[in-house]
Amino acid sequence: MCGIVGLFDTRGKREIDRALLGRMNQIQVHRGPDEGELYTEAGVGLGHRRLSIMDVSSGQQPLFNEDGSVVVVFNGEIYNFQELARELAALGHVFRTHCDTEVIVHAWEEWGEHCVNRFRGMFAFGLWDRNQQVLFLARDRLGIKPLYYSLLTDGTLIFGSELKALLAHPDFIRDMDPHAIEDYFAYGYIPEPKTIFRQAFKLSPAHTLKLHSGKSMPEPRQYWDVPFILHDSITEQEAQEELIVRLRESVKIHLMTEVPLGAFLSGGVDSSAVVAMMADIAEEPVNTCSISFGDPAFNESAYAQKVADRYHTRHNVSQVDQDDFDLIDKLASLYDEPFADSSAMPTYRVCELARKRVTVALSGDGGDENLAGYRRYRWHVYEERMRSALPLGLRKPLFGLLGSLYPKADWAPKVLRAKSTFEALARDSVEGYFHSVSIMKDKMRQCLFSDSFKRSLQGYQAVEVLRMHAGKCPAQDSLSRVQYVDMKTYLAGDILTKVDRASMAHALEVRVPLLDHKLVEWISGLPVSFKLHGQEGKYVFKKSLEPYLSNDILYRDKMGFSVPLASWFRGPLRQKLNNALMGPVLANTGIFNQAFLKEMLDQHQSGRRDYSASLWSLLMFESFLRNVLHAEQPRSYKNDLKVA
Repeated sequence: MCGIVGLFDTRGKREIDRALLGRMNQIQVHRGPDEGELYTEAGVGLGHRRLSIMDVSSGQQPLFNEDGSVVVVFNGEIYNFQELARELAALGHVFRTHCDTEVIVHAWEEWGEHCVNRFRGMFAFGLWDRNQQVLFLARDRLGIKPLYYSLLTDGTLIFGSELKALLAHPDFIRDMDPHAIEDYFAYGYIPEPKTIFRQAFKLSPAHTLKLHSGKSMPEPRQYWDVPFILHDSITEQEAQEELIVRLRESVKIHLMTEVPLGAFLSGGVDSSAVVAMMADIAEEPVNTCSISFGDPAFNESAYAQKVADRYHTRHNVSQVDQDDFDLIDKLASLYDEPFADSSAMPTYRVCELARKRVTVALSGDGGDENLAGYRRYRWHVYEERMRSALPLGLRKPLFGLLGSLYPKADWAPKVLRAKSTFEALARDSVEGYFHSVSIMKDKMRQCLFSDSFKRSLQGYQAVEVLRMHAGKCPAQDSLSRVQYVDMKTYLAGDILTKVDRASMAHALEVRVPLLDHKLVEWISGLPVSFKLHGQEGKYVFKKSLEPYLSNDILYRDKMGFSVPLASWFRGPLRQKLNNALMGPVLANTGIFNQAFLKEMLDQHQSGRRDYSASLWSLLMFESFLRNVLHAEQPRSYKNDLKVA
């Protein structure tokens, strides 16, 4: 696990500023504290920060092929590298190391840009082929590892594992993208390929970018997609048995390491399943860690302890301070762009705890998207049945009227909060799902933004992100479509981003066996009823795990990994929130309707409404402005705050 950076002259062979490349590389030292190396030649420069995991003694990067004509910097793990190395050696390639990185340069020589189709793992890499004068960038299929890039006005392409590496370049222009701001306040994160900056992009999951020296930059190319091709015939019992075999195999290949290894154990189904498989495979007790909260409404540690006791793990628990507010500004600097998932706070702390004992940890991320574990999937399927019963022309006026008349009741049990359901039923399928996942609904964002900012959007709405992905989904059923959309947006933009930054801040590698692409492909082909069975999500997964986990682990209500924002904002964070929302930083942007910000604050803090998620997104945006956008940068290129 590492950090990578690069500079590439798309127009010719100008000399690379090695000192600048070094600064860009060093700013990611947290991703790879063990070693840092640079390589430069006319027109191209590559940098690498190393966290030693495999072939500790000889896996240094940048790494070359036999004659030095191909060089790569790589972040991630190729789990099938030994199999590929044997195949490539039989084809005449000579290996000098025993690390997975070297497989990439030889695979490129043999298969060119199609080499990515042969890799099984998580990866982001930049490869330079001197003979072809080609720079090749690639990102893994599900987006586990990040890769950012920007084409500067002078034709220099810069790339890095984190946005902060790009921000270190003096020619990078820090103009914010209005569309990204709209996306952020709808989703709580900025979906690929956008970033908060107009000049920077994320390379989307399962995409590559091939640049030829002296030629214009092409569009990224997609090389894989979730197939959702139904298996010809499979019984429920067969699916249960094969799922365990495939899960066990995925966990086994993710155990490959030369350094101490463990697992996160929350007490939920997914992390417990991973630990159960690890315990079955490993010869030594598994190292597990979890965090607890003082508030029992947010505390799953007792369930984690049950799993730890059953599998005799070396379990370590640490209680997180409920008033862990010092992390707010640290998180803004960590993520480099606005990020409003409040579970980033406990995620940061559990990574900090894990790193005290291990260098690599397995997590259960991806199970909800793969196997339909989110409650919102059940609601969406139910709403889709209602939508199919009435045409949109009838639904829109009927349920739109009911939604407008029905009172907002944040305090009521979910089954009594019909307003949101009525509003969703008045929309088409994509709009309805967008309504259910957005942290600020359309009407709220209309009130939140100033008139001048709304004009800068030129009619753009964040729902277009979901429309674009839904239109490409290979499946037609309502459940698979929203799973597909989540894999393209929420999984990569929120879940995996959160874990990557929180773990790499502590030089911890996190692996996600439930997102092995072969496992994802197979699960996508299961019948919908095997995933969502009545009201039970992850149905076949839970049934298959009954011999391994108790029913109170498998069938209790999902808690999530959340923090008590609503009470924080009415108590210990009240003044900080007021200062942030009513202070000059947000006011000076010209983005917001200050009167509505005041109204949100007053209504939340009085207890009349629960605006906690929306207020958190505003607090994190203000922290981003102070700690990232306004942070010191090279003096001659310092820009005033500007929304392009």
